[in-house]
Amino acid sequence: LDDSKAYVVSLEVANKWMETTVVVFANKTLLFRYLHSVGGLVPVIRYLRNTNARIRAKAADVVTTVVQNNPTSQQLVMEASGFEPLVSNFTSDPDLTARIKALGALSSLIRNNKPGVAAFRLANGYAGLRDALNSESARFQRKALSLTHYLLSESHSDCSVFAQLGFPRLMMRLVSSDDSGVREAALGGLLELAKDTTLGNRSLLADQDRLRRLLWGRIQSIRMMAPEDLDAAREERQLVDSLWIACYHEPSTLNREGLVVLPGEESFEQPPDVAGRFFEPLRRAPLQRAAPSPDERSDPGNGTLGGIMLLLGPAPGNSE
Repeated sequence: LDDSKAYVVSLEVANKWMETTVVVFANKTLLFRYLHSVGGLVPVIRYLRNTNARIRAKAADVVTTVVQNNPTSQQLVMEASGFEPLVSNFTSDPDLTARIKALGALSSLIRNNKPGVAAFRLANGYAGLRDALNSESARFQRKALSLTHYLLSESHSDCSVFAQLGFPRLMMRLVSSDDSGVREAALGGLLELAKDTTLGNRSLLADQDRLRRLLWGRIQSIRMMAPEDLDAAREERQLVDSLWIACYHEPSTLNREGLVVLPGEESFEQPPDVAGRFFEPLRRAPLQRAAPSPDERSDPGNGTLGGIMLLLGPAPGNSE
C-alpha cells in the first residue's frame, strides 16, 4: 500500500512537471521525445498495467495529455506498445474510472491516426464501445458516443459494422437519456448513420416507426421547455430537426414553429459571426456628416474645426 501511494505521488508530480515543461519545450513533440529519452515513456506505459486502479487511471491521463493532437507522440506510444494496455483497460478493467480514462486516452491516440484506427478495429474496439453504451455511467456513454461519432464521420464504410453490432438501437435508447450530453451525442451518431446511403441508413429505416416515435417525443419535450431551457437545448433542437430531415425528407415541427433557430441565433450549419459586432458601428455610421453647428464652424487656428481634425490633401482627380 505504501508503495502504491508513492507511485501515485510520483505520477502526480510527473504530470505537473509535464504541464509546466510544455511551455519550456514549446510543443508536446519535443516534450515527449525528452520524456522518452530519459526513460519516462516506458514507466508511464508500465503504470497502465499497475495493480492499483488510481495509478492506471493517472497513467492514462498522462498519455492523453501528451498524444492529444500530436502525430509524433501518437506514433511513439504505438511503437512503445502503449496501445495494448489501453485497450485492455478500456474493455475489461474492473475499475470504472480506469476504463473511462483509458477510453479517453485511446480517443486521443487514434484521432487523425489511421494506423491507430486500424489497430482499434482489429482489437475489437467497436465491441468495447458497444459495451460502454450499455453501461450505467453517463460519462462513459458520452466518451464512447464521441469516439463513435468520430469513427462514423471518418469512415462511412464502417457504418455497416456499427449497424451489425446493434449501435442504432443503442443510440435510439440513449436519445431518451436524462443526460443532455448523452442525448446530443446519440442524436449526432444517428445523424451520421442516416447520412450513409448503404446498410447503415437501412438499419435506421428498419426501425423507422420507433425512431419516429422517439424523435416526436423529443420534439414534444422541446416544445414544452421554458425559454431558458430552450436556449440551453440549442444543439439538441438542431440535431433533432437535421435527423428528421435526413430520415423523412421534410422539416420537423420544430422547424415549422421556428424553434430550430431562435431569434438571435445562428443556423446549425453557419458558424457564428464573431468579428461582425466589431464592425457593426462602422456599418451603421451615416455616410454624410450632419451640418456643423456654429461652434464647429469656428476655426481655432490649429488645423481643426471645432476640435475635428482636417485631413488635407489634393482633391480627387487633381494632379497638383
